[in-house]
Amino acid sequence: MPAILPRMARLLEGFGANLKLARLRRKYSSETVAQRAGITRRTLSKVEQGDPGVALGVYARVMQVLRLENDLAQLAVDDVLGRKLQDAGLTPKRRAPKRTSSKLAKERPAENEPRDA
Repeated sequence: MPAILPRMARLLEGFGANLKLARLRRKYSSETVAQRAGITRRTLSKVEQGDPGVALGVYARVMQVLRLENDLAQLAVDDVLGRKLQDAGLTPKRRAPKRTSSKLAKERPAENEPRDA
């Protein structure tokens, strides 16, 4: 597995610490949360330490047990850099003006009309 950047490691550690604080505020034991999330106490400990090797789904199950699952909707919700990159690459497409049906009728002779030879 590639090494994780120090900044990302600090963010995960903070996230894990927040989950632990949420558990303690609710007065849930680690055994209770682990059992409800369907994981071992050791895995819960890794989650609360912000271990990058733990699957995101495990973090999500712990959040669900703590009734914090709606917080997942806030992840990557405001992609400022992505919007700037997208806007920088957007150029209006040039199209020929649309032909109206009256112009088409003038350009094409009617089927019943005789054509000049």
